[in-house]
Amino acid sequence: MTAVIQRVLNAAVSVNGEIKGRCQKGFFILLGVFEEDTQEDARLLAEKISKLRVFEDENGKMNKALNDVGGSVLVVSQFTLCASYAHGNRPDFLAAAKPDKAEPLYEYFSRHLRTLVNGGVENGVFGADMKIESLCDGPVTIVMESEKLKKKKG
Repeated sequence: MTAVIQRVLNAAVSVNGEIKGRCQKGFFILLGVFEEDTQEDARLLAEKISKLRVFEDENGKMNKALNDVGGSVLVVSQFTLCASYAHGNRPDFLAAAKPDKAEPLYEYFSRHLRTLVNGGVENGVFGADMKIESLCDGPVTIVMESEKLKKKKG
């Protein structure tokens, strides 16, 4: 599982002109689910993200986590994060989980994150053609992979 985490002042996702999810100060997360991913991947990633200290403290240092600043989260599924671009110029997405596997893991990740983040977690619409607006803060962008979290743990 791969997450692209952006620290934002606000973000919103809409489908056909209707806002489906939003967040204020916090994280906008693009989440890619691979075929081999499990609930453990989703759990580890959600827990690490909820504790990620990238918000400024009173000294201007990135030292606070989401709950320390009352932050909220917007999570959007993004199968293109699973792209293979090693051969040629057209990426393939064969490593991405099929929707019947990816959607439940995406939902599990979001549900688990909701138990960890006091400021709220909203979602985009899985598989929809979404339009996203976000106001990045910093900018601060971090790419996090569940495989690296499992290797560290083990």
